[in-house]
Amino acid sequence: MNDDEKRGGSKFDRRHLLQAGLAAAFAAPLGAFGAAQAFAPGGIATGVDFSEFPLCRTASSAPALTGAPRKLKLSWNAGAVCLAPVPVAIEYGFFQKHNLDVELVNYSGSTDQLLEAIATGKSDAGLGMALRWLKPLEQGFDVKIAAGTHGGCMRVLSRTDSSVAKLADLKGKIVAVGDLAGPDKNFFSIQLAKLGIDPVKGVDWRAYPGNLLNVAVEKGEVQAFLSSDPLAYLWLKDTQYKEVASNLDGEYREKSCCILGLRGSLVREEPQVARAITQALLDAAMFTAQNATVAAKSFQPYAPKAATLADIEGMVRYHTHHHHPVGDVLKRELKAYADDLKSVQVFKQSTDTAKFAERIYVDVFAV
Repeated sequence: MNDDEKRGGSKFDRRHLLQAGLAAAFAAPLGAFGAAQAFAPGGIATGVDFSEFPLCRTASSAPALTGAPRKLKLSWNAGAVCLAPVPVAIEYGFFQKHNLDVELVNYSGSTDQLLEAIATGKSDAGLGMALRWLKPLEQGFDVKIAAGTHGGCMRVLSRTDSSVAKLADLKGKIVAVGDLAGPDKNFFSIQLAKLGIDPVKGVDWRAYPGNLLNVAVEKGEVQAFLSSDPLAYLWLKDTQYKEVASNLDGEYREKSCCILGLRGSLVREEPQVARAITQALLDAAMFTAQNATVAAKSFQPYAPKAATLADIEGMVRYHTHHHHPVGDVLKRELKAYADDLKSVQVFKQSTDTAKFAERIYVDVFAV
């Protein structure tokens, strides 16, 4: 298998994807409402052969929605390139195929506000990072996790001439982060703990504005920094930086980092609609995995001006859009992340992670 295929290229083992639970999140913290972005049906691209998605189609035997298209609000972070399947779903008619009229709402701010907005019906669904959502979900928001959407988008960077060459080298170092409670800090803290390094006492984490993380390492104030795509990818184009680690290393290559959350009342009262929006996003994710160039063009209006189309395509191929678990596979991944968060003292030691995962997830193809 070549590198493009490993990182989400166009060729996949369909049997492996089905067994993995295939059905039918430089992110700022997600939170306060931004400007709603509506897309007119006239802008939908044509020529997509939906027969290319047989596994997605057979995952649910529910009949298609009938009548007028169901209007829904979907919250997302428009700057997060790992969410490229969202504009793909608009432009290539995946929502329309499932008789949905989806309005995108750009979010920035706290995750608690986002989850509250979904739970109270200000939004019907949202996309975000598991390691940012799970702790707030302990509070009991009426939000159900229906699917993972992809893996990969967080990285550890350092200067090329730095002695920091692997994750273990962060021990005793000063590391810059955009958010001391962010998913990237949580993720790499978990990895350090698995290496036997205390992520609290063994690393000096320092908070810097996200777009100035590289300045901190250039000034010698820190020895490494954490960042997410697209910023991390664009910084790596500069030969003075190198990647030390990513969240596609080791066992995490086969896990999703971003998730789809649905309003609990939508799942209970309109399960057919909950299935439809989940299905549409999974279809769009598979399309993205198989058509990176096309997906990159769909996302280009949201990308930083410094990112070329080739850059966006490179990121789309790097992220594992072919991996989007549902059902029991998703529940196991959520439990595993909760166990990981216990290991770095983000979750209470008394938390029953099996019960927690059972409470927050839903298999929309079984309800």
